[in-house]
Amino acid sequence: MIAELSACAGSIKQVKDLYLSVGLVYFAGSEKPNTMTQDCRNMLKPNQTSTLLLTGLLSVLLVLPLAAQARTVIIGTPLGDIEIELLENDAPQTVANFLNYIDNNRYDNAFIHRSVDGFIIQGGGYTFADNTATEVPTFAPVPNEFKISNTRGTVAMAKLGNQPDSATSQWFINLGDNSANLDSQNGGFTVFARVIGDGMAVADAINQLPTTNAGGPFTDMPVINFNGTGDLTTDNLVMTAVAEQVVVAPFQMNPGLNDAWYNPATDGQGFFITVFPDLNIVLLAWFTYDTTLPAQGAMANLGDAGHRWLTAVGPINGDSAVLEIEIASGGLFDDPAMVGRQVDGSITLTFTSCTSGTVEYNIPSINRQGNVPIERVAKDNATLCDALQ
Repeated sequence: MIAELSACAGSIKQVKDLYLSVGLVYFAGSEKPNTMTQDCRNMLKPNQTSTLLLTGLLSVLLVLPLAAQARTVIIGTPLGDIEIELLENDAPQTVANFLNYIDNNRYDNAFIHRSVDGFIIQGGGYTFADNTATEVPTFAPVPNEFKISNTRGTVAMAKLGNQPDSATSQWFINLGDNSANLDSQNGGFTVFARVIGDGMAVADAINQLPTTNAGGPFTDMPVINFNGTGDLTTDNLVMTAVAEQVVVAPFQMNPGLNDAWYNPATDGQGFFITVFPDLNIVLLAWFTYDTTLPAQGAMANLGDAGHRWLTAVGPINGDSAVLEIEIASGGLFDDPAMVGRQVDGSITLTFTSCTSGTVEYNIPSINRQGNVPIERVAKDNATLCDALQ
C-alpha cells in the first residue's frame, strides 16, 4: 500500500516546488487549474407610534445588514472533532474558496497527510478510497490575503514555494507560534480561520500519532495502529469529514409580532398580542366564549355572559413566554368601578416564526388544557418582525 501511495505522488504531472524548508506545499499537477450589524432592533419603544417615525425606522432596518453570526466548520476525525471559526472579514476570498471545496464535496474522503511535531498538521490535499490516494481536484488559485499572524490555533492555506497567490485546497493548523517564519515568507501564509473549543486538544493528539514515510507528499503521514508493513486502509489514516456548521439563530420575540392572531379552525375568536421590549414582557388578550352554550333563543347583548376576555402577561424568554392568566371581575361598562383581578392558570406563548405560533393554556378553575395554533389575521407587520430578528 505504501508503494501505491508513492505511485500516486509520482503519477501527478510535473510535481514542483517541494518547499522542504517549511513544507507547507502541495504537489500540484500543472495541467489542473488551481483555486481556491449591528443589532437592528433599536427597540421600537411603545411610545414611538408616529407613522413617519415607524416608516423611517423600518426603512433603515431593511437597508442595514443584520448582525452576522460567525460561520464555523467542523473537521471530523477519528480522534474527535476540530471546530474552526471562519474569519470572513480578514480573508473573505480565502474563506469563500474553502467553502467552495466543502460545498462541492471536494473534501469527501480526504485525510491528514502531513504532521510535523509541534509545527503543523496538514490536510485537504488528498482523498483515499478503494485503497488508492488521489489528489483533490482543485479550483483556480485564490489571491493571497495575509493579515492574521500564524500563531497557535490558527488555520492557514498551504501554497507553492515562491508563489504567494497559489493556494488552492490544502490547509494546515498551526500547532505552535509559527509567526516568525510563516508570516514573512512567500508573501505570508493566509490565516482564514481559528480553532475554537476543544479543537486544539484533538489537533495535538493527531500530532502525537506516529508517522510513516509513504513517499512523495506522504513523508510525514500520521497513522493509526500501523506497524509500517502491509497495506494501509482507511482505519490507519486520519480521515476527515469537513462540513460547515449550519446554525439557525433562535427566534426572538420582538414588536413586529404586535398584531391580531387567530386559529382559522375557531374563527370568531382570537388574540391580541403586544410585545414590550424595553420591559421584556408580552401581553396577550384572548377574546373567546363561555365553556357552555347559552340557553336556546338567548339574544347576544353587550356584556352578555357568553362572551369572555382573558388577559395574560409575562416575561419574554427568546421565542417564548410563560404568562399568568388574570380573570377580571367587579367592573362595569365604561364605569370607574374597582376591577378585581385573580390569577387563574397560565399560558405558554411560543413563536416559531414571524407568521406562526402556539398558545398552550392551562386553566385549573374550569379544568381546561389545550394547545391552539395561531397565525396572523393580516401579514402587514411580518416584514418588520423579520427585520428585527
